[in-house]
Amino acid sequence: MRRRRLRKFVPDPAFRLIAPSPQMRRVIFAVLLALHGAATAADNPGEIFELPSVEVVGTAPLPGLGTPLRDVPANVQIFGQGRFARSRASTLTQFLEQNANSVATASGQGNAFQQSLDFRGFAASPLLGQPQGLSVFQDGVRINEAFGDVVNWDLLPQSAISSVQLIPGTVPAFGLNTLGGALAIYTKSGAQYPGAAVEVSGGSFQRRSATVEAGAARGAWDGFATAHLQDDAGYAQHNPSRVRQFFGKAGYEDDVNDVDLSLTLADNRLAGAQTLPASFLDKPREAYTYPDVNENRVAFLALKASRVIGDAQLVDANAYYRRYRNVNVSSNVNDAFGSIIPDTGAIETAPAANDRAGIDEASYGTAVQWTLRAPAAGGTNQLAIGASASGASTQFTQASQPATFASDRRTIGTGDFVQTTRARLRNTDAGVYAASTLSLARWSLTASARYDSARATIEDRSGANGALDGSHRFARLDPAAGFTFHPSPDFTAYANYSEGMRAPTPIELTCADPAAPCKLPNEFLADPPLRQVVSTTLEAGARGRSARVDWSAALYRTDLRDDLAFIASGAGATNAGYFQNVGRTRRQGVELGAAIDADPFTLTVRYDAIDARYRSGFMAASPDNSAADADGGIAVRAGDRIPGIPMQSMKIRVDWTIRAGTWIALSLLAASSQYAVGDENNADRHGKVPGYFVVHLDAQYALTPRVTLFAAVDNLLDRRYASFGIVGENVFTGPGRTFGPAAGIAPVPEQFRAPGAPRSAFAGVRVRLDAD
Repeated sequence: MRRRRLRKFVPDPAFRLIAPSPQMRRVIFAVLLALHGAATAADNPGEIFELPSVEVVGTAPLPGLGTPLRDVPANVQIFGQGRFARSRASTLTQFLEQNANSVATASGQGNAFQQSLDFRGFAASPLLGQPQGLSVFQDGVRINEAFGDVVNWDLLPQSAISSVQLIPGTVPAFGLNTLGGALAIYTKSGAQYPGAAVEVSGGSFQRRSATVEAGAARGAWDGFATAHLQDDAGYAQHNPSRVRQFFGKAGYEDDVNDVDLSLTLADNRLAGAQTLPASFLDKPREAYTYPDVNENRVAFLALKASRVIGDAQLVDANAYYRRYRNVNVSSNVNDAFGSIIPDTGAIETAPAANDRAGIDEASYGTAVQWTLRAPAAGGTNQLAIGASASGASTQFTQASQPATFASDRRTIGTGDFVQTTRARLRNTDAGVYAASTLSLARWSLTASARYDSARATIEDRSGANGALDGSHRFARLDPAAGFTFHPSPDFTAYANYSEGMRAPTPIELTCADPAAPCKLPNEFLADPPLRQVVSTTLEAGARGRSARVDWSAALYRTDLRDDLAFIASGAGATNAGYFQNVGRTRRQGVELGAAIDADPFTLTVRYDAIDARYRSGFMAASPDNSAADADGGIAVRAGDRIPGIPMQSMKIRVDWTIRAGTWIALSLLAASSQYAVGDENNADRHGKVPGYFVVHLDAQYALTPRVTLFAAVDNLLDRRYASFGIVGENVFTGPGRTFGPAAGIAPVPEQFRAPGAPRSAFAGVRVRLDAD
């Protein structure tokens, strides 16, 4: 049995740990105490998901013993450290966009660290206002923020990631919000990643980046730490980023116990670039209005522990405390310009507004799982029973300041910030689940179910909006069943059925009135309640491998009942509108993938087609849609396509391995057209957002065993394209693209688009400090 060694590490003092509450300290102590005990001779499987190469699937947040891929009835995609090393993607979302089936990204904020990730038509996005349909986990802890289920991709350094598993479909064991799938991120440990390295790089748009990582093991102890710092000016004007990330993990492992305590810290400042009207795309680096800044900070402490009992049982447990803080300052057009101010009778003369919102969120939780592997029916059955509980308390404030526009559309405050919202929100969720996998000679049968009970409580703290107060509860039992058939080690066929549920978040519950659109982060209102979303998924497919080819094929269909959509109603902005249950929707498609090893070349091809449609008719507000009625409403019919989802995509990557540690790779990413948000009726005269293709180049050269040089060129052909669109109203119709209404010039309805990044290049060096 391998033993691990530890060198003490000290986090960067620039990062400040926010201490957990006394209640959380007691939970952590109790878990540690429960897992302390004498060792036996059994090997410990608790660290399997930290390995650089992983061949088993974590089919629950606490993965336990893991499930062999051949027994999983779904098109699971696993990316180990080797795949990350072969790609020079700047962010995890960019990596998945270039390497995973059915993944697309949208850059509605114009910042690489704030991309929305779309998988099979479901989103995991940092943008409030984007209905979320994917659950994301870091070492077994769900990291969708409690406030709006958003995912802040900028908070974890990519250098901390050991492997990623993208598990498709409605997987009930993963709990709430797993409508389209779950993304499980597993981090590095010192035992599996010993040694130290420093990496620095620089390139286009004043990009400067540095990463340091170190891992060590001594006896039963180990430790790993990494920090990443990056500054850049952004590919658009007024679009800089400052990223400061840290991850550290200390662990203890003997023959029966495995305990890891990890700390994630981040302090980032990300400036966005809004979508641009089509008439502005001749200058795609300009800002529609600015500034738009997000300051994200997190302190995330997580304890993960497991204990082997005998030869066939494993108990997993975790506990965590997460403190997330966000300050958002956004520049917006004042839709009330020129109207009469209620109560005063005066005319509104401020053309703009600066909105400032603050989120202070503390979340915490614990989970435990018991796994038993035993003979059954001539094969082996693996049974997992688990329970989890989590809670969060969020303080939300918002203030607004009147402003005017400079000649370059920068907003200049003309008064004081006045608080418009002060609210407290509380979320709680408790769930129990069971999953069983019976593995026979050629078949495996799976069955699982989870019961969740979620509550959201909203409380006005300003004393002015008492109607805001309320409590909402959602509960459901979700089942799943499937099978795999594997007549040989190189071929597996499978099918499954599953159900899932998503509870509306507090931000959705308080922004659901078409007559009173909200800004996001939104001015909370006493709006109608929303219904929980229920999903059902059917999937069938096959996968196999030969000496030189790995391949997979899948067909899937996910139906949603009482689906939630954000109906935008702003001037080209994604942050004004309301949430609405829109009845039934369907997302169905096909996934094809193959990797061909023709040494020294490797060819990877992935093709995806998705048909995403509304299956119920409803009325929505989209006053800038050319087909809107006199009241600004549009009639969405059953059969209309859901906006923001490309119907087809293709990814091709060719790797040429010149020698060990040295290669050149070329990647092609192509996506078909999509409807713009606000064109839910597919009838706006501006049509679809055009399809596109981009080419990326990356290369690495091992100069010595210690020193590696690398370089990458994104968008090699400097293609102009857009990954996202929205129907809106361009108010800058005056001379020199100034504010038109001030000169009596009416706004113009247009399609707004998010321009993709132009060609950029960067290069760097990685130095291992312990290489022979």
